Amino acid sequence: MEYQILVLDLDGTLTNSRKEISEATRKGLLEIQKAGKIIVLASGRPVNGVAPIAEKLEMNRYNGYMLSFNGGRITKCSTGEIIYNRTLPPEVIRPIWEYTRTIPGLDVISYSDTQIISGIQSNQYDEIESKNSIMEIVTVKDFPSVITFPVNKMIISGHPSVVKTVIVPLQEQYQDLLNIYLSEPFFLEIMPRNIDKAYALQKLLSHLGLTAENMICCGDGYNDLSMIKFAGLGVAMANAQPIVKEAADFITYSNDEDGILHVIDLFL
Repeated sequence: MEYQILVLDLDGTLTNSRKEISEATRKGLLEIQKAGKIIVLASGRPVNGVAPIAEKLEMNRYNGYMLSFNGGRITKCSTGEIIYNRTLPPEVIRPIWEYTRTIPGLDVISYSDTQIISGIQSNQYDEIESKNSIMEIVTVKDFPSVITFPVNKMIISGHPSVVKTVIVPLQEQYQDLLNIYLSEPFFLEIMPRNIDKAYALQKLLSHLGLTAENMICCGDGYNDLSMIKFAGLGVAMANAQPIVKEAADFITYSNDEDGILHVIDLFL
């Protein structure tokens, strides 16, 4: 099978521990684009957090796509056209915020076009999201009254030992409306039902007239599991979570050892 699409998670996969793309990997990705391959950046980050990396890879010159919000939105880099967009049911925002407020140590966040909106009290984990997304955090008193516009996702953030206590109660309550899963031990993603990276990639493949067999997906985290299982070739980084490695067809070098370049050399 000739692979046509390379799908890359960002943090812990394409970028190294300094949140940078090595020059060797960048050149490798430029070369395969020049040869006609399609690159998709698939991240939990909002669009603003993905766009600077797409720019560094010159994806606007080629047929590249950004899959942001863990699959909530797909954007074509060359035109800015939104290929696919799913947002949260507005009726879930207040009850989830109110429930989260009853658990000490947790915050709930979502996004405007320019800011991360914190609904309780921002924490060290929100700061990680702020740095990754290149967006400032604004804390508001009445979160639901501020989130009056469509949003692709919310995150409940906090210490992993606290976050894990709310997973099952929320999943049980909203199983007919939402996808709720960990992207990191300290981030619980609140997504529209059936939305994850694999589902969004299926929509993109249909748009492009290709199949999963034409696709390589590379990742390291919990939110990469669906696409790694779905891809024709699912690749885990050496630094990936153990469950991701178990699901993968191939394990490449770590994100600090040009693991993506290794995939390019072997398969593209």
